[in-house]
Amino acid sequence: MVGGEERITFDDFRKVEIRVGTIVRAEPFPEARQPAFKLWVDFGEALGVKKTSAQITRHYALEDVVGRQVAAVVNFPPKQIGRFMSEILVLGFPDEGGEVVMIRPDQAVPDGGRLY
Repeated sequence: MVGGEERITFDDFRKVEIRVGTIVRAEPFPEARQPAFKLWVDFGEALGVKKTSAQITRHYALEDVVGRQVAAVVNFPPKQIGRFMSEILVLGFPDEGGEVVMIRPDQAVPDGGRLY
């Protein structure tokens, strides 16, 4: 065990498709159980715009997330969250209080690029 988890192979890692996209739309998600936003993320020509919900309200305001690049898993099956269908998982790390801090590249890169 490394880092408390089971080891995986490189082929296992390659199955997880993590891509960069730009948030193009954000809305409140008041019916969510935990405070969250609805996000639409543009992954460029190959994947287009995908939607998700994200519990990021502690560190981010709606008006600040649009235009921000984020990393997301794009090959999970869609998941119904209330009346909203989530198609991707935006990635982040927990802060000291367990609140999400989103992952993003430290400089602009083309939308749709795959993590390697």
